[in-house]
This record gives sequence, C-alpha cells and structure tokens, in this order.
Amino acid sequence: MTQDPIRLHKALSRIWATAPGFGRASAVNHSIVGMRFMVTAAFFFAVGGMLAMLIRAQLATPQSAFIGPEIYNQIFTMHGTIMMFLFAIPMLEGLAIYMLPKLLGARDLAFPRLSAYGYWCYLFGGLILLGALFAGVAPDSGWFMYTPLSSSTYSPGINADVWLLGVTFVEISAMTLAVELVVSILKLRAPGMTLSRMPIFAWYILVTALMMVVGFPPLILGSILLEMERAFDLPFFDPNRGGDPLLWAHLFWLFGHPEVYIIFLPAAGALSTIIPVFAQRPLVGYNAVVIAIIVLGFLSFLIWAHHMFTVGIPHLSLAFFSFGSALVAVPTAVQIFAWLGTLAHGRPRWDVPMLYIAGFLVIFVLGGLTGVMLAIVPFNWQVHDTHFVVAHFHYVLVGGFVFPMLAALYYWLPQVTGKLPMHRLSVPAFWLLFIGFNLTFLVMHWTGLLGMPRRVYTFFPDDGWTWLNLTSSIGGFLLTMGFALVAMDVFLQRKLGKAFRRDPWNAATLEWAMPTPAAPYGFASLPRVEVRADRLAPREIGPELAAGRGYLGHARNGWQETLGVHRTTGEPDQIIILPRPTYEPLYAGLSTLTAVLAMLFQLYFVALAAAVVTAGLFVWGARDAGQRQDHGLMPAGHGLDLPLHTEAPDPPPLLALAFALLATGTILASLLFGVVYLWLNAPNWPPPEVMAPGLLLPALIALGLVAGPVGARLARGSVSRGHAPWLGLAVQAVGGVAAMALLVLLIQDALPDPRAHAYAATSFALLGYAWLHVGIALLFVISNAQRWAGGYISPRRMLDLRLTRLWQDYVAAAGLVSLAVAMGLPALL
Repeated sequence: MTQDPIRLHKALSRIWATAPGFGRASAVNHSIVGMRFMVTAAFFFAVGGMLAMLIRAQLATPQSAFIGPEIYNQIFTMHGTIMMFLFAIPMLEGLAIYMLPKLLGARDLAFPRLSAYGYWCYLFGGLILLGALFAGVAPDSGWFMYTPLSSSTYSPGINADVWLLGVTFVEISAMTLAVELVVSILKLRAPGMTLSRMPIFAWYILVTALMMVVGFPPLILGSILLEMERAFDLPFFDPNRGGDPLLWAHLFWLFGHPEVYIIFLPAAGALSTIIPVFAQRPLVGYNAVVIAIIVLGFLSFLIWAHHMFTVGIPHLSLAFFSFGSALVAVPTAVQIFAWLGTLAHGRPRWDVPMLYIAGFLVIFVLGGLTGVMLAIVPFNWQVHDTHFVVAHFHYVLVGGFVFPMLAALYYWLPQVTGKLPMHRLSVPAFWLLFIGFNLTFLVMHWTGLLGMPRRVYTFFPDDGWTWLNLTSSIGGFLLTMGFALVAMDVFLQRKLGKAFRRDPWNAATLEWAMPTPAAPYGFASLPRVEVRADRLAPREIGPELAAGRGYLGHARNGWQETLGVHRTTGEPDQIIILPRPTYEPLYAGLSTLTAVLAMLFQLYFVALAAAVVTAGLFVWGARDAGQRQDHGLMPAGHGLDLPLHTEAPDPPPLLALAFALLATGTILASLLFGVVYLWLNAPNWPPPEVMAPGLLLPALIALGLVAGPVGARLARGSVSRGHAPWLGLAVQAVGGVAAMALLVLLIQDALPDPRAHAYAATSFALLGYAWLHVGIALLFVISNAQRWAGGYISPRRMLDLRLTRLWQDYVAAAGLVSLAVAMGLPALL
C-alpha cells in the first residue's frame, strides 16, 4: 500500500525515537549503540597510539632515561591490551552493529538491550584499565600475561588483577555481541534474502561472530583460573603443586591465534564490499570467497601453537602446526586474488577509499610473506621474541585492519553524516600514514634479524641498532601526524561537506537505499530481495520503501517491528517486536562494574551482592518482554500474515540461547582440556590426596541435576494443556537447590584442599562450573514464575518454557560430565 512518506516517517520516528539529553543513556537503537562503540574505540585507539609514541621516544636513542623500566613495562602492556581488546574488536563490533541491519534490510538487531549492555560493559571495563594506567598500577606483564611472570609471586599488587578482571569484563561485551550478530544475520534479513544472496560483508561477520563464540571462552576461562590462583592460591599454573605455566599459554593462544583472523575478517569484508563499488562490477568469485572465509575460520583454531614453537612441544606437533600455519595463506590468497580479479575485470575509479585499499594490498601481502617465514620452525626459532615478530604482526594487523577500516571510514562516513568527503586533507593523510608506517615497521624486520629482543626498554650504542631504532621512531611520529590529519578531515567533512540524499558512490547494496543520515527506524518498509544483495539498485528501491510499498510499511500499536525469516531460505516466518529504549542495560552495566571493582579490591561479599543484583536486574528486565495476549496471524504487507515471534516456532531467543550454550560448552571443553593436559604433562603428579566420596552423594547430585529437565518438561506439558506450570517449576526449584547444596557439601567434605594440588583445584573448578550453571537455571525458574503470573505465558506463548527446557537439558548434561570427570579422575590416577 502506498502511503504519504512524510506521514509514515513521522509515525515511525515517534515509535523508534530515543529521548534527548540524559535520555540518550537509555538508547538501544543499533545506529546509536554502533556509533558509540566506534567512537569509544577511536578514543582508545588514540590512547594506545600515544602510548606507542612513548615507546618509540624511549627507544629512539640508546640508554635513554626518558622512561624507567617499571613505567615502560606498564606502557607496552597497556599499548598491546588497548589495541587488541579496546580498539580492534570493539571497532569491528561497532561497524557490524551499525551497518548490518542496513545491509540486510532489517530495522535493528535481534536483541537491542543486549547490545546496549555490551557497550556499557566495554566502556566500564576499558575505563578500569585506563584508570589503572593513570594511577600507576596498570598491568605490566605483557598483553599476553604469561605465567609465572603474572603470578602473585612475581607480580604482587593489583597490576595483573586489573588486566584479568578488566579484560574479562570487556570479554562479556564481546560474547554478548557475538551471539547478537550471529542470530541477527541468520534471522533478521530482508524477505527472499537466502544465505547465498547475502551481501558478502554479512558472510564475513557471520564467520567472525561464530569464531568469537568459540574463540573467546578459552581466554575467559584462563583469566578466571589465573585470578583464582592469584586471589585464592589455587595452583592451576604452579608446577610445584601439579600445575603448569604452559597451560596458560595454550588457553591464551587458543583464543589469541583465532583473534588475529577475527580482527582481519571484518576488515576484509569491508574490502569485499568497497572494491566492487569502485571497480564498477560485482565481486569476482563470490562463492569461492565465502568458502575461503569458512576455511580460514576453521584453520585458525587448529594452529594455536604457531606461537609456541620454542616451548619444547614434540617434533610431530611442530610439523603439524608449521604446515597448518603455512596452509592459512591459501584461503587468504583466494580473497586477495578475488579482489584483484574484480579490479582487473572492472573499470576502476580512484577515490580516497581506493588509496587505502592499495596501501592495504602492499602492506598486508608483505606481512603475509613474513608470516609464512615465521611458519617455518627453524626460522621461527631464530627470530622468536625479536622485533622481527613485532614488525610482522604490525604489518598484518595494521595493514590488515587499520588500512581497510580507514577505507571503510571514507566509504561509509557519508552514511553517518549525510555529507560528501572534501578530500583536501584525505590524500596527504594517506601518504603520511603509508610512509610513516613503512618507516616505523619495515626497519624493525632488520632490527629483529640483528637480534634486538622484544619488550626491552633500552639498548647499548654498540649493539648496532641505533640508526634503525631512530628511523622507526621518526616513522612513528609521521604515522601519528597522518592519523591526526584523518581526524581533522572527518571533523571538517561533518561540518563543511556537501549534503546529498542517497547513494553517493553508485553502489548496489541496501544501506544506500535509505536517506542519510538514517532515520532511527532505518527502512520505512522492508524490501524483498530476489537477487544477490550486491546487485541491487538503491536509487530505485529507496523511494518505493519510503512510500511504504514494502513489508511492514505501517506504524502499529506503538510496536517496533521488523521481520524474522527462515535461517536459510530467507522466507519471512514471524514479526519480531523489539524493545523500546530503557535504562536497564545501564543499570546492569553499573552493577557488573561494582562486582568487578569489588573483586579487584578483594571485597568478595560486596562482589557477590553486586552479582546477585545484576542477575536480579536481568530477571526483572525480562518481566514485560513479549505479549500478554495471543494475537494469532498479523498482516505483514503484500498479503502476508505472520505470527509474532512469541508465537513462532523458531524465534530468535531460542537460537541465541543455543549459541550461548555453545560458548559456555566451549568453556567446559577448555576446562576439560586443562584437566587432561595437567594430568599428562604437568610435574608433581599423581597428587598426594584424591577424592573418594562413595556413591550416595554423587548419585543424589545427579538426581538433582536430572530433576531440571524433568521439571521443565512437566511445566511445558502443563501449560500446553491449559494448566498452571507450578508443579514443574517446583520440581526444578527443589532439584536445583538440592544439587547446589550437595555440590557444596561434596566440595567441603570430600574434596582435598584445592590449594594443595592442581588435581583438587581443577576438580573444584569442574564442580564450581556445575554449581554456577544450576544457579542460573534457578534464575530461569524464577523468571518463568514471574512471567506466568504476569500473563506472558500461554499455550501459544511458551517461549520462556522452551528456553528453560533447553538450558536445563544442557545443565544436566554438562553437570553430569563435570561430576563424572571429577569422580572418575582418581580411578585413572
């Protein structure tokens, strides 16, 4: 139906608007949250860049007294930490949050409140780390926090605790957004947009987010275990008591190596989107690129020990990891050749984004070549922990992320500002960046080959590194000048650039089909996509959608509506009602901050109380989600009637919980890996004492765990028959409370002192994992009771009960596995 575009715009704007002033703190809209991520990440990038300048000033001359070793250790640790955890990952997350709904033809992401909570966790976690830097107690053990250097013996004080708790806090943000992005890509696309029609950027983000779901849990686990060792003396990494420092290295690089590709892939997705626009033809080898992305993501998890060639792993393992490290070059090369083929078969036109793309191709290919060199074990042994490695990963990460992000900045900035670029400062800024970067890091290869170690705060004149270090420092300051010009250029474009309405680049993707800057609702109506989503005509589609001729071209009941589609076919199967602005994510972020700060200062009762408040806020925040009555099929436009997501068979929350369980299952798998690794490799095994509780107590715990799935099925069956779910909820509550109490009894009475040996510490961690997940299951039960009493559950609206059943099934399975390993390990010993 055709509507007056102005009237439709005003009606939708009233529904989707965020209040001004302090009301902006309640924003959950993807455009606002995504922009906050990117601006905050840019701020942290500036801080990390200033720290890099301090490093280069210290190393510009031999035996410099500019910075002492203690401050230098904090500075280089914080530089790496900021660039990896506070800049690169949040910047790509912000870009994905901002752009994905626009590219996919949706109005927002699946869980706007979760995105907002993720932002507050990121901001507060970053401020903890930054505050520690200004207070002089920043982490100083390196951004990789290797044990035993980061243990309480060699790093007393709270410096290391700041890293462990602050980074874990930030990782909460990363995990929430990873689940958010995966579900949004799979369920919130334009009607007709099959997986094979998705814009290539969505494929890159989908694989990246899946890698985050599986790749970040090992680091989260490692950080928790190391903090438990520092705070409570549990010897996970202490070789004198059955631990092993190399367990930390394995857990860290199980995250750290995929992290490199997590950073690279979204930047490559931006390139695969931008290059076809300026080549004026679709991307060559779309299917081959998709396969290459998937293969690259898979391979990245198999070669974590690429960073551990010198720790004494067996020669067969060295050969495997060396071969895998070299093999990664193949899917990377597929993407590079696809970009070159697109340019070669098109009619390229030059603009500022293309300058940065050309710079990327030069720098990243050089970094890739040195990466292949480092994959060769004998060469790796020679240059391990030298400046050669520093040069390599800066070529890969800066060339592979920063240069593409600058291309994306100049390409998509008109989408944000509604202004065209001016180019007066863009070109000089590029050449300062390109020249400054190569001056800084190219000579570092030579410095490393001459033997200069990483992480040293000074050197002597007769080492032969003086002129090379001075050249690097000069290049570093040129690089800084280039970034300053970029910042000035962005500011001037926003203030003085020429306004336009839509599609300044003559692109072929959906984000340019809307007026710019985008309205809070995105699309006035949603399009149907019948071809690949990089072969569209935004200038023709835009007016049609603005006039309400697509799906959901109306304002109804004050609902923020978007469409949910089948995961693969893209056919619409539900109408999703999204939440309105709320302060609850901010409150939950503040209570989480309180818990983290309390743990940092060892106020554990305060931390426990804050954690309970956080959990309560999540339960309370869910009190009014969904609908209090059955609606049946609702008109969605074009003669299509669909159920609301609360009545649909495949709603987004169900898929989100499945991926959340994949993440927590990866934590359990990493913990089991740690148990087996210590049992087979750590010194001082077998332990002096083992657990022998008999059969009765474990059997009762198992019965309590099984009560959860049984009660969940009873509750769902009762509601489906039109009865109250109280019996099923009571079974779950009694079984959960009993399992938690018996697990505490088992730990207190049967488990040897966890501080005595890593066997007891890992068994404590396994049983604690089960205890925590049973506790979360009780929160599901409380929420179900609250929601039933509020009228949000009916025989047609059983999403809450379906989520609870899925969680209870996992808790029972994971709890039984944890219990079996803890009980069975003494027999193996």
